Amino acid sequence: MAEGKYVSVAEVKEMLTAENEKRGELIPSLKAAMNTAVDTCPLTKEQADEIIAKISEIIADLSLTEDSRAMIPVKIADTLPRFPVEVRAIFAKERGVTLSPDMIQQILDTVAEYAN
Repeated sequence: MAEGKYVSVAEVKEMLTAENEKRGELIPSLKAAMNTAVDTCPLTKEQADEIIAKISEIIADLSLTEDSRAMIPVKIADTLPRFPVEVRAIFAKERGVTLSPDMIQQILDTVAEYAN
């Protein structure tokens, strides 16, 4: 990624909620984005950050591009996969990356700590 960073839906939810409180009202498109984030994201920013950090450790030894190394943990925190097929789908476009059943289970166990 050229600039910026990947942010989780939980972080977007926190930013938009804070901005809404500060301004009193958001423009309709931002309000819709905030409502979607609130409705779809059960995590706090802190919980999402913890998942991202733990997943980053789990996948540290994989042969990933810098962009993928940053994006995949965020995607996992956003989607909260519950089944191995969902984890495999997140990694599907990563060529030459094979996840062991143990690594998949570590990811699922990490997510399960935070899922409702």
